[in-house]
Amino acid sequence: MIVTLIVLCEIAFWVLLAGGLTLRYVAKKPRLGGVVLLCEPLLEVILLVVTAVDLKNGAVPDWKHGLAAVYIGFTVGLGHSTIRWVDARVAHRFAGGPPPVKPPKYGMARAVHEWGVAGRWTLAAVTALALLQGAVWYVRGDGDVTSLRSWQQTMLFVIGINLVIAASYTVFPKRSPERERDTKRALGPPG
Repeated sequence: MIVTLIVLCEIAFWVLLAGGLTLRYVAKKPRLGGVVLLCEPLLEVILLVVTAVDLKNGAVPDWKHGLAAVYIGFTVGLGHSTIRWVDARVAHRFAGGPPPVKPPKYGMARAVHEWGVAGRWTLAAVTALALLQGAVWYVRGDGDVTSLRSWQQTMLFVIGINLVIAASYTVFPKRSPERERDTKRALGPPG
């Protein structure tokens, strides 16, 4: 039942997103579109409540309960940026909005962008970690929480990977082709 609800929440996320943006840009009802988009967090509240009730009714905590916590965490950390990303493209395509801003490709500007991405992923993983820990405490000693602990380890791995990626852009910033040419020219021919 939990997996089905997660799938339904994901489908509902995209349906609400499409509906909200359609109301905002096609039907020219931006306030109503905004109200529909604000309904998105209700999906996670429903999933959280159903998962808690399932555990309270004696369900053995397993990978499905962990997946629910991870789904909620990722929606908290990445949902808003996903909505903004889609909104910018729909506004440009259907409402004459400006072209979406592309992330910088080079130098410290790219490093700053990557730290922002890492921050969103870290927020998602930390939220999932907190929900998973809450589930562990909620179950207390009444069940095997190995699968929940496994999800926690996965979330720590997600944080680590994102921090390594962001740090690599900081320590080894990618140079623009023009700057690379200028550096080679300044060094002169090998010899």
